[in-house]
Amino acid sequence: MTSLTPPANTPTAPDVPTDASIIEAEEEVHAGRTLADSQPPSDEEILVVEDLTVEFPTDDGLVKAVRGVDYTLHAREVLGIVGESGSGKSVSSMAVMGLLPKNARVRGSIRYRGRDLLKLRPKEQRALRGRNIAMIFQDPMTSLNPVRSVGDQLSEAVLAHHLVPRKQAMARAKEMLDLVGIPQAERRLRAYPHEFSGGMRQRVMIAMAIINDPDVIIADEPTTALDVTVQAQILEKLLEVKDAVNAAIVLITHDLGVIAGMAHRTLVMYAGKPVEVGETDQVFYTPRMPYTAGLLGSIPSLEGERDGRLRPIAGTPPSLINLPSGCPFSPRCPLATDVCREREPELAEKGDDHLAACHHSDRLAEAEDATAFFRVPEEER
Repeated sequence: MTSLTPPANTPTAPDVPTDASIIEAEEEVHAGRTLADSQPPSDEEILVVEDLTVEFPTDDGLVKAVRGVDYTLHAREVLGIVGESGSGKSVSSMAVMGLLPKNARVRGSIRYRGRDLLKLRPKEQRALRGRNIAMIFQDPMTSLNPVRSVGDQLSEAVLAHHLVPRKQAMARAKEMLDLVGIPQAERRLRAYPHEFSGGMRQRVMIAMAIINDPDVIIADEPTTALDVTVQAQILEKLLEVKDAVNAAIVLITHDLGVIAGMAHRTLVMYAGKPVEVGETDQVFYTPRMPYTAGLLGSIPSLEGERDGRLRPIAGTPPSLINLPSGCPFSPRCPLATDVCREREPELAEKGDDHLAACHHSDRLAEAEDATAFFRVPEEER
């Protein structure tokens, strides 16, 4: 049985930088790279997801985790997927990676450069995973092996897909650590995950994701549990490496602030289904789905009234085993009427490439402030 205690010969100072030097490196002043500074998306379609459905049989019933997800990802594009916990964000992306458990029932189409990933054999999926489509998981401490050095783990990602000498794979690992901004990269290759801070471990995960120059990077909550300063550095680094390896990014998060600064387009999910899709500015400034407006209204704003209160969305997300009839958001929606409770709306065009699933999008379009519906008493609506 393998011990979880790092080997006795684990490198220590002075071979490995001290914690103080790591913290100092994380607190460096960066140039503040933004989406406007990065290369724009091209017309080349890299990943096309159509009518993706994922279900899990349980003792309590069938969990409808994903119910008909559609999106197209272009080269160098950043697509933000946002929603509450349990909305299907991560499950849909795990389906793209082919990492769902065996009991998952997956239907639909996931085409990478024309190849349907759902029709590939496991060996063919493994050949694509990590080389053409890579993923950055939200918890780097549990994603990295605690008893293997960072250099070994990075070089292994190269050796799994390329017949190259280990020395060359290790050189590539050092190159990636340099790219993601880890100081003294050659020394850090010999360090173990517990010797890195949270921000540095997340940079290692980014390095691992891009080490084979993938076309698609799926980042699942890449800044979870990091302080805001480190979050900003990680997001800037993601944009930087996107251009460096010419990759497209699927950014999964519940943080609308991250989406606002990172994504070209935004897909909002609720109860396993997309409820609004559009250019990020469209979704943020002219939401056409009350759920989106509710999310925006629950965010603190420096421009709001000093004594203004946050406006949370009332109620809780529906059970994915027993979805309510009609629109799943209707029990929580301030605009819900009988038609909402009887018939689930389809995702339909509401403007220039702006889609929303709502029977009352016109009321949101006419409102000066769509978030106001969540603070107006019901009798006055």
